[in-house]
Parts: sequence; C-alpha cells; structure tokens
Amino acid sequence: MQKIQIPVGWKIQRSTQVFTKNNVPSALLSHHNTAEGVYGQICVLEGVVTYFGFNNEHADTPDTEIVINAGQFALSPPQYWHRVELSDDARFNINFWSEPGRKTSKFINTSEQ
Repeated sequence: MQKIQIPVGWKIQRSTQVFTKNNVPSALLSHHNTAEGVYGQICVLEGVVTYFGFNNEHADTPDTEIVINAGQFALSPPQYWHRVELSDDARFNINFWSEPGRKTSKFINTSEQ
C-alpha cells in the first residue's frame, strides 16, 4: 500500500469510543472497509493493534500488515478492505475523516452487507 494522506481541509466527522478486547465491535475484527470518501484513522492508546489490508472483500491473504503501537496511528483509505487484531491490553479509537459538510451516517461497510 502506498503512503496515505488525508486531503488538506478534511475534518473529523465522527470519533468512536475507546475500544478494548472486551467491547470491540465484531465488524472491526472481520473484513470491512470505510465508506466512499471516508478515511479511518486508528489511534492506539495502549497495547498493540495490527491492521491487515486486503486487495478485495474475498481475499484471505493480506497485502498489507501494519503494527500500530501505543502512541501511534495508522490511516485506512476509503473503500480499502481490512480488519484488525488486538493485543490483550489494547485500547484504541477510530476517527473518521471526510470533506467538510459531508452528510453520511455510514462510515464502514462489512462483507456481510
């Protein structure tokens, strides 16, 4: 995957609560992607989150693997299939970035939709 940058002027439209192994939504642990025009910013507060990116919805082998340690973040581009794995002590949240004024209630798509 090439270097990802959020376009200049885009804003955080929504931030999730802090997730742990005990409350992470199952959709984040399986194939999903961010919606068209939405970047996901995974911010790790404690522990480790490993991000696996896939060429498509049905791919089994990741083409990208990024280890995100506490104090770091990683970006997921719009409509890129991925999933995450958490260390036992992981705490993280996700910021969803898009163009100012974008109206959407849907920030991710799952392979089951």
